[in-house]
Amino acid sequence: MNPGGEIFNRRRRHNNTPKAVLLIINNYVVCCALFTLITKSNWFFWVVLLLLGVYNYFNIRRNREEYNRANIIAYAVSLVGIVLLYFVARMAL
Repeated sequence: MNPGGEIFNRRRRHNNTPKAVLLIINNYVVCCALFTLITKSNWFFWVVLLLLGVYNYFNIRRNREEYNRANIIAYAVSLVGIVLLYFVARMAL
């Protein structure tokens, strides 16, 4: 019997990562890419943020059973972090 085999079989293709965590990671990746690549807020910046908001809405709606109180608080805190990241990135330019 392989003692470590059960761990690797359980985590195959990251099926056990909660959808809320994947959504938060996705938001930070997209926003960090936008904040570092675009020096001025033009129409493309706002279109991408709008599309990200639509993606968030449908993702939360589809996986509503996974969003308990702790996940909603973590999501709200991550949005505040993204807003702070925007202002820090703007001050650095």
